[in-house]
Amino acid sequence: MSGDVFRAFVVTNADNGFERSPTMLPITDLPGDGSLINVEWSSVNYKDALASTPDGKVARISPLVPGIDLAGSLAEDAGDLTAGTAVLAHGYDIGVSRHGGFATMARVPAEWLVPLPVGLTTREAMVIGTAGFTAALSVIALQEHGVMPESGPVLVTGATGGVGSTAVNLLAGLGYEVVASTGKPQSHDFLRSLGAAGIIDRTTLDNSVGRPLESTLWAAAVDCVGGVTLANVLSKIRYGGAVAASGVTGGVKLPTTVMPFILRGISLLGIDSVQTPIDRRRKVWGRLATNLKPQGLTSIGNTIEFDQLDGVLSAMLDGAVTGRNVVSCDS
Repeated sequence: MSGDVFRAFVVTNADNGFERSPTMLPITDLPGDGSLINVEWSSVNYKDALASTPDGKVARISPLVPGIDLAGSLAEDAGDLTAGTAVLAHGYDIGVSRHGGFATMARVPAEWLVPLPVGLTTREAMVIGTAGFTAALSVIALQEHGVMPESGPVLVTGATGGVGSTAVNLLAGLGYEVVASTGKPQSHDFLRSLGAAGIIDRTTLDNSVGRPLESTLWAAAVDCVGGVTLANVLSKIRYGGAVAASGVTGGVKLPTTVMPFILRGISLLGIDSVQTPIDRRRKVWGRLATNLKPQGLTSIGNTIEFDQLDGVLSAMLDGAVTGRNVVSCDS
């Protein structure tokens, strides 16, 4: 492959139509700022699926190379990092308003880069990706709130998704009793393999809005859904508990009252992985490589190639994806 071009999965949304497919791009199409990265792995997130649709309201430029996650090696120096250093990057404007990780090359500002921590390969970092990083932020937020394994069971909604499945894995690895919510009966064995001690059907939480306060069931929750589901989860959290919320697949409106917060002292902890300051980002990744490292990283990621991206992105929007798909970019 010539050094003047690179391979990428490109989404074009213009007046003359919508198209997405693998293609070759000139390296001059990359942003003018930042340092050049030889991308080895990326991963597929729900945000990538939205960015790859004509009405997803995520993509800010066209054409766009999606992929909010990437990992590889520096092709040139970046700040205090030297060429050849293994790095990862995610969030900020990557894959939204500047070309992202579904490519063999990318250009990323040095202040957005995380040196790959010892204990992780670039592939393992992308099995974790934004989804796993968000899960880690959620678990850490619950820990900082004082939720410990002895506090009681912790619910994870949307448990077969990227954030949910990693949260189940992380919490179980830390000794928590995890209850997973899913609408996919065929995924029960998968969730148990990640450490779920119990499984409930998501219809018990997402069919309709219940009372603001119900009988308490869980000490805390990691919510990846939002909407009616989050409202119902809040009604069942024990006194003084907390919910770490990061998802909106169930809607952005929260149909509840202040009662769970002022009568039971429950805290709603908002989780954002996009603009997390780089110092905290690097510290969390350090934990993901050590005492918070998910179990079975080598086996739980499903490897796909560029020509499979179209189908996986569509399946993700249909809710037909379980676990994590990682994209082999340099093969």
